[in-house]
Order: sequence, then structure tokens, then C-alpha cells
Amino acid sequence: MNGVREAAPSATAADPGRAAAPAITPGVRGALRRGRTWIVVAVALLAGALVLVVLQGAVRGPGAPLAADNPAPAGAQALARVLVDRGVEVQQVRSLDAALAAARGGATVFLHDDLGVLDRERIAELAATAETIVVARPDFAALEVLAPGVRFAGAAEGAPEPASCDLAAAERAETLSGGQQLLSIGDDADASGFTGCFASGDGFAVVTGPSPDGADIVLVGAVTPFANETIDRAGNAALAIGLLGTRDELVWYLPGPGDADAADAPTLAELTPGWVSPVLVLLVVVTIAAGVQRGRRFGPLVVEDLPVHVRASETGEGRARLYARSAARGRSLDQLRIGTIRRLAAVLRLPRSAEVDAVVAAIADTTGRPAASVRALLVDAEPRGDRDLVDLARGLAELERAVHSSIEPHAASGAPHRTGAGPGGPHPIGADPTGMDPTGRRP
Repeated sequence: MNGVREAAPSATAADPGRAAAPAITPGVRGALRRGRTWIVVAVALLAGALVLVVLQGAVRGPGAPLAADNPAPAGAQALARVLVDRGVEVQQVRSLDAALAAARGGATVFLHDDLGVLDRERIAELAATAETIVVARPDFAALEVLAPGVRFAGAAEGAPEPASCDLAAAERAETLSGGQQLLSIGDDADASGFTGCFASGDGFAVVTGPSPDGADIVLVGAVTPFANETIDRAGNAALAIGLLGTRDELVWYLPGPGDADAADAPTLAELTPGWVSPVLVLLVVVTIAAGVQRGRRFGPLVVEDLPVHVRASETGEGRARLYARSAARGRSLDQLRIGTIRRLAAVLRLPRSAEVDAVVAAIADTTGRPAASVRALLVDAEPRGDRDLVDLARGLAELERAVHSSIEPHAASGAPHRTGAGPGGPHPIGADPTGMDPTGRRP
């Protein structure tokens, strides 16, 4: 339409001697080849995530460390079950209030603060209430409150020496396995009555004595005598059972998040270095400036003549290549359909504003084809592959020939030509009446 001629849908039909162009629509193999870099990165990330999950599952088992109901290697379910079989009532609690309530009844308190949740005030409150407290791997706060003068002394090299103290549970255990953490007894602690068992160098694996509040304190430097994976080594089980099974009731206290003092926790500003805030402000300013610079408008578009002449066919071929590379079969077919509808509407003397249904009805009346099949060809049919796209393009070309054949039967075998009046006599429609071809050259 508008004096512009569009290329025929099939190049081989117009030029039988011309070889068909190879299809360049990307297939699955081509897509995988182009995206192999990202595929390798995705596979590497997935493999790394799986390895991390496996390692975390192997290193850190389910449940809290040293929990009475945790069957993992770091748990203590084996010890808890043995104590229950011996008639000890084991009550596992995760709050200080529950531990204090049970301690008031005379129960032994087993404390393991793996995350260091308890502060000094809460530890002192527990020591003032309980009669006997067994602490596995105490932290600095527990040592300062429960056993002033007792300090950390590193790890034992190999198994510590046999027990040589008055603690009954240590005497029954006789020896402990390797992997023990040591505690040293200073002059203040020695004067207060603290003694050590299972010596190794200047430290002891177990330290016992009275707290400032009068409670009997037993400090075990490591969790090795209580954990599932090491309780069956040497005399670990005998020591753990002897320490926790002296009374009928045992409070298994693992402090939870609710026991932490939020008022004493450092704020975000206290944890953040001083240079972080200026850097954040600078980053915000730079981000806004970059957004303004990249998003600024360059003004309205200016129409400028190209320094060279570009044929319309080159633009069409370039767009066709882009459609083929992106496998945009639907868009390619839409362009062919739009051109076909416009040309047929002009041939059938329909107005430019005519709707597609009106064009379909006119084509059906002219060719005698069912309106449903004409509409399927012009609108409804969707290409599912390259073969469908080629078949539909051929169908559009055949439909144009059928319309021209119905209007001018003598032109059925060739390109549709209609004569019209103009300067110099009749001339084919679509040709320049001046006798010049589209390039401006005279014949």
C-alpha cells in the first residue's frame, strides 16, 4: 500500500534458480552453546551449595549442642537416657525462671551456656538458688561469678593424668579420654577451697569447690565427658553419670534467647566502625548522582538525512534476520499478515479503516473459500515451528493469488496486474507512470 511494494513471501517461488537460504533459527543445541558459560556458573554454584549443605549436616547435627533430646554426635541424649534408666528425673529447660523454680526444690543444675547468653547477674542468681551446679565448658562470666581465681589453661595434650582428688565421681571414672580443656586454680581459688582433678601440666580437666554463695560447683572444662560421640571413651561416662546422678532430680539447663539481657546488648552504632557511616552517605550520594546522570534526557529526537541511500529491502532483510535469530515466528508471521491484509484490502477496494473481519468477509465472497479458513490463515493460526511458519507464508501468497485470480482470471498464472488510466495510456498498477524505476534510473 501507499506505493510501496513488499517482497513476496517465498523467494524461491519468484526466482526458481535461487537456492533456499539456510535456516538460522536457533535450536536447543545452539542455545546451549551460547549459554554454556552461565550454565557452568550455575552448575558450580549448585554444586557448592550442595557441598556446603552436606558439610554443615556432617559437622553440625540437628538440635542444640549437648541437649538431652539431641541424638546427634554433639548432643547428649545417650547420657540423659542412662540417667532416666537409673531413676533420675531429667527436666530439660530453656529459661532461667524454670531453672530457678526447679533448683529451689533441691535439684542438681546442669548448665551449658554454649552461646554465652547469661550475664553475671543471672549466673549469680542461679548460684544463690541452687545447691549443686555442674557447668560444662564454662565461659569467662561463669568463672568470674562461680569460681573467682579459676582461669582457662588451654587444651590437654593427649589424655590427662588419672584422678587424684576427693571427688567421688572422678575416683570412679579413674581416667578421661583425650580432647579435654584445662582450667587452672589461682591462689584466690585455692584459698577458697577449689581443687582440681585429672591434671595435665598446670591445668585440670575438672575443678570443684564452693561458690561465694555457698553452692557446690563442679567445672568441667570440655563437653567431651557428656557428648554422644565421646561419652563411651575411657571413664567419660562414669564421670558424667557420677556428677549428674547424685540426686533424684536433675535440671538440664540450656539458656535460650529469652535469657539474654537486651539492655546490655550493644547497639548497632556501637558495633559499627566509625568510618562506615560516612562511606554509606557517600555511596548514597554517588548512587543518586549516577542515576541522575544516566537518566537525564537528551532533548527531542532530530530527523537527519543519512549520508547514504539505504534500500527498503535491506531494512526488511535485517529485521527478518533479527526475527530468525530470536526465533520470533509469531512476529515474523504478523508482518507477513499485515502486508497481505493491506494489499488485499486495496485490491478489493476496501477503505483503509476497514476491520480485519470485513477484509476476511470480502476475501471469502471473492474466492469462495470458507470465512473460517480465511480468518485462520490471516489471524488465528499460530506457528509452532519453522515448518508451520513456511506453510503459513505460502498460504498467504496462495491466498493473494486466489484473490487476484478471482478478480482477473487472466492473471492467475503470473503476478497480479491491473491496468489503470494515467499519463501516457494504461499502465500496470504499482508501476511508476513516469517510466522511471524506484531507483530513479530511466529504462
